Amino acid sequence: MNELIGRVFSFEKSTFPNKSALYGKLATHGQFPKALMISCADSRIVPEHIVQAEPGDLFVCRNAGNIVPPYATQNGGVTSTVEYAVMVLGIRDIIVCGHSDCGAMKALTKPGSTDSMPNVAAWLRHASTAVKVVEDAYPNVQGDDHVRAISLENVVAQLNHLKTHPSVASSVARGEMSLHGWFVDIHAGQVLGLDGATGRFVPLREDQPLPVAHAASQRLAADFIAEAAE
Repeated sequence: MNELIGRVFSFEKSTFPNKSALYGKLATHGQFPKALMISCADSRIVPEHIVQAEPGDLFVCRNAGNIVPPYATQNGGVTSTVEYAVMVLGIRDIIVCGHSDCGAMKALTKPGSTDSMPNVAAWLRHASTAVKVVEDAYPNVQGDDHVRAISLENVVAQLNHLKTHPSVASSVARGEMSLHGWFVDIHAGQVLGLDGATGRFVPLREDQPLPVAHAASQRLAADFIAEAAE
């Protein structure tokens, strides 16, 4: 703890003065983050560090297992964060970010491991889709690969949950929002992105187009809307 306190003093003496103009602008004009990232609470995954963000660049929501519960009427921290980010901050890009060696995903492979933690067990049930997909579609995957498969499929599952949130569904329907699925490989120091066209995770590369899970594209189910617009 003393080490952390020392860094607070360093922030006050060095970091803040060196970025005083930026902090002054943010304090005066408010925040206009470029994206919302929903990531795991794991201490090894720091969203701002991954994207080399400056203060004000990224709106962040962290929790065990980078989970987005399906929309429901009861209040919740993730639901409220998503709603505020979209409807107040006007965010048009949301990233769900998983990672390798995830303790939450490991727990899902060990029945009974969360019996003494009822709240954790209830929370991780939001990842049950990923477990079922891997159980049925990856029958021969074991060990570390089993955990990795669940972690990747969990990103897909949480993106699907995200689309049940009214603010997100509305923005997607209007073609005003893109959804991204990322996976940080801690061991390789690499970030993978979900390509919605192929359904696969591919490395993010500087010389390649950014893989997008759900690109901004208007989707209106009622034909008469289009006809009326014409």
